[in-house]
Amino acid sequence: MRHYAILRLLLSGFFLYIAWPAIPYASSYMEQIFWGGWLVFLLLVVGANFATLLQMTRPPVMEQNQYNRRQRDFH
Repeated sequence: MRHYAILRLLLSGFFLYIAWPAIPYASSYMEQIFWGGWLVFLLLVVGANFATLLQMTRPPVMEQNQYNRRQRDFH
């Protein structure tokens, strides 16, 4: 289910596009911690989806069932 990984990458790119203008204006320490954590989480999401897209990891369990069902129906 490569299209799910692509959709998640597009959605994370959209969220970054929306958040990017607000990040440089973080003035307090709490705001900087929040945006730093948000960017780390974004990098984890993007990395995991690229790993799925490049077939370095197995797809999520929810997507594996559909793949196995298609394999059984095909044979």
